[in-house]
Amino acid sequence: MKHYPHGQHAAGYQPCSMADLNRAVAVLNGGGVVAFPTETYYGLAVDPLNPLALNYLFSLKKREISKPILTLVDDRESLSFLVQNVPILYEPLMQEFWPGPLTLIFQARVNLPVLLTAGTSTIGVRQSSHPFARQLLRAFGRPLTATSANISGQAAAIDAYEVKAQFGNKIDMVFDGGRTPGVLGSTIVTVERDRLKLIRQGIIPFSDVLQVAEDSRTYR
Repeated sequence: MKHYPHGQHAAGYQPCSMADLNRAVAVLNGGGVVAFPTETYYGLAVDPLNPLALNYLFSLKKREISKPILTLVDDRESLSFLVQNVPILYEPLMQEFWPGPLTLIFQARVNLPVLLTAGTSTIGVRQSSHPFARQLLRAFGRPLTATSANISGQAAAIDAYEVKAQFGNKIDMVFDGGRTPGVLGSTIVTVERDRLKLIRQGIIPFSDVLQVAEDSRTYR
C-alpha cells in the first residue's frame, strides 16, 4: 500500500502573513468568501455555521441546493462543531490518512444549517494537509467549507489565476498558494451497516482504506 505522507502541499508554497490571515478571518466572520489552496484543488471557504454565507456560496457556484457542502477541520477537537460522534471504523482511517485527502461522512449535529447538509443529516469532513489551509483554519478557530473553487459544471481551479478567471471579483479574497495537484479530489467514504462504503474515488484508493481498516481489526 502506498504511504500518504502528512503535510503534502503545493510546490513553492510560502507561509501566509499574519496580516493577511487576520484579513481573511475578518472576511469570514463578516459572511464573505475566501479562495485558498488545498492538497487537491483550490477551495472556497465560508463559515459553515452562517446560513447567509452558505446561501451566497451556493449562488456564487450556481450549485444545486440538493448537494451538500464538504468541510475542513483543523484538528479532531473541531469535529465537535459539526458531528454527533465518531464511528469506531473511522478511528484507524483518521490516524492513517489525516491530515490528507480522505473525506469521511459523519452524522451531523442537529443544529447545522440545512444548506450545509442538504437535509441529509450527514456531513463530510476532512483534515487538510495543505499548510495554508491549516493556517487559515487555526486562525479562524472553527471549521470551514471546502467546496472546490469552480462554477458548477466547470473544472475545479488548480491555481489562483483559474479562480479569478471563473469568478472575477465576486470572491472577497483569493490567496495565491501556487498550483495545487488537481487531477483528483479527496476520496469520500461513509459507514453503512457497520461497513465502509465508497462514495467517491479520489486520490486515496479505496483498497488502501479497506486495508487500513482490516489491519486495525487484526491487531485490535
